[in-house]
Amino acid sequence: MALIEIKDVYKIYNPGENEVRALDGVSLEINEGEFVAIIGQSGSGKSTLMNTLGLLDRPTSGEYFLSGRDVATLTDDEQSEIRNKQIGFIFQGFNLIPSLTAIDNVELPLVYRGMKKEERNRLSLEALERVGLGKRLHHRPSQMSGGQQQRVAIARAVAAKPPVILADEPTGNLDSSSGREVMRILHELSDEGRTIILITHDNEIAEEANRIIRIQDGKIVSDKTK
Repeated sequence: MALIEIKDVYKIYNPGENEVRALDGVSLEINEGEFVAIIGQSGSGKSTLMNTLGLLDRPTSGEYFLSGRDVATLTDDEQSEIRNKQIGFIFQGFNLIPSLTAIDNVELPLVYRGMKKEERNRLSLEALERVGLGKRLHHRPSQMSGGQQQRVAIARAVAAKPPVILADEPTGNLDSSSGREVMRILHELSDEGRTIILITHDNEIAEEANRIIRIQDGKIVSDKTK
């Protein structure tokens, strides 16, 4: 059974004469432990697909099964709980809270999970040490470089050890050296068995994945496994 399965998914904006089909009948399976790149140009539908897979947006129609469970039919609260426990997000813009330190930013999703402070602290410390920021625990985002901020964002995404990591253009705002470091960490997570879904417009970044899905005009136009 596939970890992720979507069937005939549509996302339609402005239904009717001027409708835009951001997703146009997309069907896709992703197995546990795969490292998948979803590539497409701006406006291709790749971000809409990511938002659908991450339960950040609901499709207009179609089915979505995550770990065998039909998640498209769940309430917002139920989807939010699944999102918090099963999916770690890494965004191009880091999405850190400026007033919080690195360790507090990493701890925040664990607070929402109702985790005890000791456990939260231990997992956050482990995650920051793993991305090489063990000496930056009490620095705020403004005191860190872009590459360091992205590594805090990765630590936040992986601290609770979710099975799925969704990375939306994770190297887009970084210099080449920081970008390579981010990709190294993603490969490490993949080697440990996490399922990595990488959204990118960059062919070179996509080539690092084991499977490349190309999307254009809301449709999957190619799906190749190395």
